[in-house]
Amino acid sequence: MERRQFMYSLVAATSAVTTSVWAQAEAWPDKPIKFVLSQPPGSGPDNVARLLGDRLGKSLGQPIVIDNKPGGQNVIGAQAAARSTPDGYTFYFATTAALITNTLLFKQLAYDAQKDFVPVAFVARSPFAILVDANSPIQNLDDLIAKSKASNGQFSIGNEGPRTFSGMIARLFNARSKSAANLVPYANVGVGSQNLMGGHVDAMVADLASTAQLAKQGKLRVIATTAAKRVPGWENVPALSEKLGNFDMVGWFAIVAPKGTPPQAIAKMNREVNLLLADKDLSSRIANIGPLADATMTEADVAKFLSAELARWTDVTKEIGILPE
Repeated sequence: MERRQFMYSLVAATSAVTTSVWAQAEAWPDKPIKFVLSQPPGSGPDNVARLLGDRLGKSLGQPIVIDNKPGGQNVIGAQAAARSTPDGYTFYFATTAALITNTLLFKQLAYDAQKDFVPVAFVARSPFAILVDANSPIQNLDDLIAKSKASNGQFSIGNEGPRTFSGMIARLFNARSKSAANLVPYANVGVGSQNLMGGHVDAMVADLASTAQLAKQGKLRVIATTAAKRVPGWENVPALSEKLGNFDMVGWFAIVAPKGTPPQAIAKMNREVNLLLADKDLSSRIANIGPLADATMTEADVAKFLSAELARWTDVTKEIGILPE
């Protein structure tokens, strides 16, 4: 009799816990959600995150708060996100640099991209480009390659530093075009753009999300994009792959969460993001900023994608001879 009573009590307790878990899952979210970013306000990733966050806030019934933590080549923001409480209310709006290339460029990081985060959703691809000042005599990709090859190091290409995405693209351009362009590092795209327009460098590698408006305003000229194919909206601009073979260097944005985040919150976030990105109005607004929201992925798809990207970038770092420091 006592054993039966104990079993009844155990079943009741288990049922109560299960009910509580399901209730919490159904209630999520019941307070504001934070998106941590490694970039400053007004940057390409920030603009996309705010646009998506506004729509997400409406669909989830809770505001999405953007928490900008720039600096340290994404390390400050990534570390903060990794160490946040995994309760389903903090997500990391991550870039290729934060989740992939940093792991190949630094011997020690304050976070572990593979162990500290779990994949949530894929947001958009972010093509990069080589740009020149609108008044530059360089009119096309052939001009760019010819001048950079014949310059004996006098032709200069601005970028965000040798251990950044744009810096690695510049190095790969040098390697595959057999050029010896002088690679000039800048603190950020904004400073580089001003120096490009001021005539301090001949060209610049930067993401379209950060430079598209300057190009559309006629202040900069996009000479080539770094995607495998021509970028929608920029069909008149050739891809570097048309001259340099298999050249596919495209950044991307993905949402990840601190390890231990409730799977119910991850699944619902993935579902809501995919539903929103399938909307042509939102995807076109994102494309107007620069990135391309043209693919949706499950959490498992995102995990496979990240694994493939790590392998691909491992090969690239070997090709351009860059080692972790």
